[in-house]
Amino acid sequence: MPTSLFPNATPEARERLEQDPTIKLLNTFDWSNNPLGPIPGWTESLKSAVRTMMVATTPMAMLVGERGILLYNQGYAEFAGPRHPEIFGMPAEEAWPEIADFNRENIDRGLRGEGLSLVGQHLMLNRHGELEPVWLDLHYSPLFDDAAETFGTVCVVIDVTTRVLAEQALARSEERMSLAINGTDLVGTWDWDVENNRVTSDDRFAKLFNLDPLRAGLGVPIEDFLQAIHPDDVTRVGAEIQAAIVAGTPYKSEYRLIGPDGSISWVVASGRPRAGADGKVRRFPGVVFDVTEQHRYADALAKSELEFRTLADTMPQMIWATRPDGYHDYYNARWYEFTGTPPGTTDGAGWNDMFHPEDQERAWQAWRRSLETGEPYQIEYRLRHHSGEYRWTLGRALPIRDLSGQIVRWIGTCTDINESKRAAQERELVAQELSHRIKNIFAVLTGIVSLSARGRPDIKPFADQLRQRIFALGEAHDFVRPQNYLSPNPGGQGNLSALVARLTRAYDGEDGKSPIRFEGDDTAIDDAAATPLALIFHELATNAAKYGALSRPDGWISLTGRLDDDHYHLTWKEHGGPDIAEVESLSGFGSKLLELSVSGQMRGAVERIWETDGLRVELSLPLSSLKRSSRLQPAPAV
Repeated sequence: MPTSLFPNATPEARERLEQDPTIKLLNTFDWSNNPLGPIPGWTESLKSAVRTMMVATTPMAMLVGERGILLYNQGYAEFAGPRHPEIFGMPAEEAWPEIADFNRENIDRGLRGEGLSLVGQHLMLNRHGELEPVWLDLHYSPLFDDAAETFGTVCVVIDVTTRVLAEQALARSEERMSLAINGTDLVGTWDWDVENNRVTSDDRFAKLFNLDPLRAGLGVPIEDFLQAIHPDDVTRVGAEIQAAIVAGTPYKSEYRLIGPDGSISWVVASGRPRAGADGKVRRFPGVVFDVTEQHRYADALAKSELEFRTLADTMPQMIWATRPDGYHDYYNARWYEFTGTPPGTTDGAGWNDMFHPEDQERAWQAWRRSLETGEPYQIEYRLRHHSGEYRWTLGRALPIRDLSGQIVRWIGTCTDINESKRAAQERELVAQELSHRIKNIFAVLTGIVSLSARGRPDIKPFADQLRQRIFALGEAHDFVRPQNYLSPNPGGQGNLSALVARLTRAYDGEDGKSPIRFEGDDTAIDDAAATPLALIFHELATNAAKYGALSRPDGWISLTGRLDDDHYHLTWKEHGGPDIAEVESLSGFGSKLLELSVSGQMRGAVERIWETDGLRVELSLPLSSLKRSSRLQPAPAV
């Protein structure tokens, strides 16, 4: 029984047809065990449909019967890859198990007489040993016999995977390009067909040049784009474009555009003419960047720089600035007026040559320390004036830091303090002379008291006490006078503990140790407090020497200070003295002097507690009363 699909063909025609490997496979296939049976038993409708499919050049496959027996032509065989010829004649669900449900739906649809077109259908097929994505255009049509009964479906299979992947790659590329453009100042692109004078551009470029994006996308003359350029720039831009075309060199130009509302924006256009084989320029593509913000920043910076230089040059101080490494690169006009040096000659390290030779190393060390630590720079040195004189100058500088804390600049000043230095020296001479005269007054008073007491033995005790009080006042004055060598803080200020030590040194033992031991918080004092404090401690120490702890060899006194917010508390406690009882009345001159000094002059409070082991005195003094400015403050209302 002939098994050929073309049983009546001549041997020559059959040989020609069987040059198609899939037709030959169909003719030689063992159909005896297949649900379709041998070819001679096929209906004429099936054989006719198969003949049409097998000779078609378009990949086609046929799903026949309820089981969807898979028949296909050579185009589909190439699509199936290594799965061919194993799947030929198999039920479609078994041939492609990974899409069994998909094929089942299409088999049933064809048997119902329905067709379907699927464009860009995404499937995962195992054609080469593993699942891979494919995209197919599938066109399903039902197969009818001469009784209008369906017996299967035929499908035209067009593999569009390469096209879809290319489109996806293009879309990703365009997305990346869009992200790149949006992430920079790139506005858009253009392409100029020089021969036909048609410029095409993207939407952003067109809008920037006040053109309709649709028209710009189709192409407009270059003159339409030039209309948006500022009148002062358009001639120059046209000449630069023409020069690039003639020379065939890259083009770059910065110019202004005028918006529909009259606003000005700055752009940088960049491109390169493209020549054909004949050397004639055919195309001129390019891009444009919006640099308006950069111009605004530059204008603002220039304005700020002008304002700074104007301000700096009108200030009386000399102003200078350095880089983070300390390199001096700016001086204002006052510096050059003061030093008389030509501009630029003191840049870098040249500034140090302007200092007095004796001050140069000290100034360098202070400056290097500030550069290393970032600490503010402050120093007094002698700076050479344009007259040749060295004048005392106060140099100061502060670091300027960025948001991360890094030093980006140093800004400094030099202030001429020569006259104030000279005035300070003169004031010191006057102060020393005044101090000397005051000491002489104390000495005269002491002499007057001594002379007055010689003929009156009955007032000698009183005279002795008065001399000691005058001596205490002299000691207090000498302690706080300006630039006193005993004062740890020059300028009329010292510490309370130092004043006590000086006033009570007459009670020191043979070993030089004082029986009055200071402990706790110390505090600074000046001449606002020195005088009353001197009288207070003189009275306490005198009484202790006569009646209390200092009247015994082993007696001693603890003096404890304590700072408490805006008050200073001081405890005088005697140890090792004779047993004492509380005094009923304290109406002597010394007691009144103590009260007057504490409450009257210092606006404080004093309390005496008579304890069996010695006197305890509690003093509470406002901190403001220990400062010179307290003399200007009114006493609190009583």
